Amino acid sequence: MPLQNRVLPTGEIIESPARGGLMGNRGCLHGQGRTLGVTRWRSTLWICCTLTWRDVRRDVMPPGRWTALFFLDEATSLAAGHRPCAYCRRADYLDYARAWWRAEGGARRPWAAEMDHRLHHERVRRTREQITRRVRFGDLPAGAMIARDGGSALVVPGSVRTWSFDGYGEPEAVADSEVVEVRTPPATLGALAEGYRPWVHPSAVDRSRDAGLVRW
Repeated sequence: MPLQNRVLPTGEIIESPARGGLMGNRGCLHGQGRTLGVTRWRSTLWICCTLTWRDVRRDVMPPGRWTALFFLDEATSLAAGHRPCAYCRRADYLDYARAWWRAEGGARRPWAAEMDHRLHHERVRRTREQITRRVRFGDLPAGAMIARDGGSALVVPGSVRTWSFDGYGEPEAVADSEVVEVRTPPATLGALAEGYRPWVHPSAVDRSRDAGLVRW
């Protein structure tokens, strides 16, 4: 029976037998029986990590420590409000922070805690409801995620692809003038617009679904 540890672009955590391409963490969310209660985060540090690290085998739900969460790809994790881990994904973290800096300006690259604080206020309400915004489609960068037809869709150059736990659907045209509901937080949209390239499921670029994550 699958555990409740698969993350939707909305940020919600549900059960699914599908295998994730990346792992994440928001603290320890499970209790006895490896089931989740009401809490969906224990801190503002929401990170996105590699599936494997130095061949270390880890329990995905060790008692009282942390709850491993799984994402289809990085675009999904960014939409849910996560950021790259500064430890196991150091190069990606620095690329993301520098793109954030280019978008926001300032005297220095932002610290992780500063990004976490900003993202937390942009991604979710106290009621656990995801914060979304209405934006003109033509103003969105590739890699953003929008709400579409009751689900989610990935913005790719010139179109969108419907999201699922198994990958993305065929490209669908959207007019630049159409106003859409965006799931990805504004700070991350800025980083994407300034050149951060998230890892995506191979179906986002018409490659075999058995291939690993790719970048545009």
